[in-house]
Amino acid sequence: MNIQRFHAPTAREALAKARMTFGDGTLILSNRPVDGGVEVVATAEDSLPEAQPRAQLQPATPAARPRLHERAADLAASPVRSLQGGEGFARSSVAKDTEKLAMSTLSFQDYVRERMLRRRHEALHGADGAGAGAQDQESPAASAGARRAAVAEPSPARAHTGTTQRRSSAATAPTLAAGAGQQNLMHELQAMKELIEERFNTLAWLGQARQNPVQSSLMLKLIRSGYSPALARAVLEHLPDNLPAAKALQWLMQVLERNLKTDALALPLHEEGGIHALVGATGVGKTTTAAKLAAMCARTHGPGSVGLITLDTYRVGAHEQLRQYGRMLGVVAHLAHDRAALQDLLGLLSSKKMVLIDTTGAAPRDPRLQEMLQVLDLPDVNRLLVLNACSHGDTFDDVLTGFKSSGMQQAILSKTDEAVKLGPAIDALVRHQMVLRGVTCGQRVPEDWEAADARQLVAASMRSSVKSAFDPREIELNYFFTQAPSSLADEAELTDVA
Repeated sequence: MNIQRFHAPTAREALAKARMTFGDGTLILSNRPVDGGVEVVATAEDSLPEAQPRAQLQPATPAARPRLHERAADLAASPVRSLQGGEGFARSSVAKDTEKLAMSTLSFQDYVRERMLRRRHEALHGADGAGAGAQDQESPAASAGARRAAVAEPSPARAHTGTTQRRSSAATAPTLAAGAGQQNLMHELQAMKELIEERFNTLAWLGQARQNPVQSSLMLKLIRSGYSPALARAVLEHLPDNLPAAKALQWLMQVLERNLKTDALALPLHEEGGIHALVGATGVGKTTTAAKLAAMCARTHGPGSVGLITLDTYRVGAHEQLRQYGRMLGVVAHLAHDRAALQDLLGLLSSKKMVLIDTTGAAPRDPRLQEMLQVLDLPDVNRLLVLNACSHGDTFDDVLTGFKSSGMQQAILSKTDEAVKLGPAIDALVRHQMVLRGVTCGQRVPEDWEAADARQLVAASMRSSVKSAFDPREIELNYFFTQAPSSLADEAELTDVA
């Protein structure tokens, strides 16, 4: 039997070498990783001895696998016969290679699973396995020399103690390592499963979108308007069949309107009153928004109904800016340096209809953010997150994720007059299920304030006609959907698509 070993950096190259040697009738007996690459043991199909029937070369069934292991154990238990001449050794090698061949013809899934388990076993017991393999392959003379050295050892008690310690450590270390290795294996298998499922779902969805030109057109319109691929896919998966283009666009806008939460059924902020702290990143317009809310409340209920407090002690001139707005409205703006001062001021202004707290701008990952939120952690203090409509979609996600961790569920959209596209803002508000309490559209106080109207905002976002270098072409949509985010179900969960 002509058995040869082939070494190559990769398994593909090793298999190619084997096929070049044996042709189409190449049989792979085993493969294993070695230093510098992969070792493949192969032979020709027609070189198998007649004593080995072809039935044994078929995939081993679960019932037949124990018999294969028993046969290998019987061969290993008779080393005298296996070493008596080249014929006995060849027969033992043929039996072992036949067993490996039977195991290598399993289905692809069994092959992948066993290969991963073998790699984990080699990683955990690599040193011991290497030592055992070297011991199995040593010559009879070396074995005899090892036995003589063992007999001549002068301290049997010390040898017994060392053996006990080795057995104890060998019984403990593999147990701990095996548990960690099994967990890593399960994580890898789960990640592989999710990746395969996502790729198949994406391919199926793209095939369906190509067959439906209306769906493809709406998808392209959403992406060009600034909506995320996650939301576009989540919405269009529920698009009813056989809708004409005009009806499909109307259905799409209605779905977005129903999923954009606003305070349309509640009182406006200046009518509702209460204590409101405006938080957000630097430069989003918190101070100007506070002045607009204060002006509307003062115009309706009088200047004595409004209280202004600022916590912004970092930005130069922040207190002075709010104080100037207060002078215009006939309201005194107070400064609080810490939590105790804020509590005292809230007690002093408890009779006011509305108390507005202007805070320091902080990024979501700024350590000072948690300090500021702890200062605002007081009874009856409502937090309003101010979002800049000009931000990028990734920026919205970062800000909303960072600030929502503190329990904020209400937002104000600022600077809509400066935004080229409102799609990213509407997209983020829908996916994060934030309640929009108002919109600012300029610097005038208080004229540039608008109520949150879902229909108007969605219509404005879909009317975007500005041509941009960032707008995709229809042939590029595949790049948006080839690998959807793993948290697609959480990020783009819609409450009403019927």
